Amino acid sequence: MNGAPKVRTCLWFDGTAEDAAESYVSLLPGSAITSVSRPEPHKPALIVELTLCGTPYMFLNGGPRYTLSPAASIAVRTCDQDETDRLWAALLRGGGEESQCAWLTDRFGVSWQIVPDALPRMLGDDDREAAGRAMQAMMTMKKIDIATLEAAFRGEGQS
Repeated sequence: MNGAPKVRTCLWFDGTAEDAAESYVSLLPGSAITSVSRPEPHKPALIVELTLCGTPYMFLNGGPRYTLSPAASIAVRTCDQDETDRLWAALLRGGGEESQCAWLTDRFGVSWQIVPDALPRMLGDDDREAAGRAMQAMMTMKKIDIATLEAAFRGEGQS
């Protein structure tokens, strides 16, 4: 072994693995394409190895037999609303689709969870009533709005 991680997540694409990898590494600091295997020079890469924020992935152009689904997703923790908004918009660009509770599917068919650090902090708080209010607020959202979540957590607007 040459020091490369033994374990990595492999995602199956139908001809778009390299485009997806290039898009993702441009969005996430500390990310890079580490190798591209192209057995046929003028065809799409067969395998693209990359890291996203230091986490290893392998993207395989395996053809149309299998498709990506929300059963597997890439979860990204964000530090604030600006980072959440930036990633959310970038991943939706070009044909992505919003889902519920911090989930979206990008134009390549990959499911993502864009989770501000505030969300798990509030949901895991010892004040279970406040955590429950935050959970209820989250259930009404697509992209997480931290200010709305915090207001619910504090009980603001409750009668």
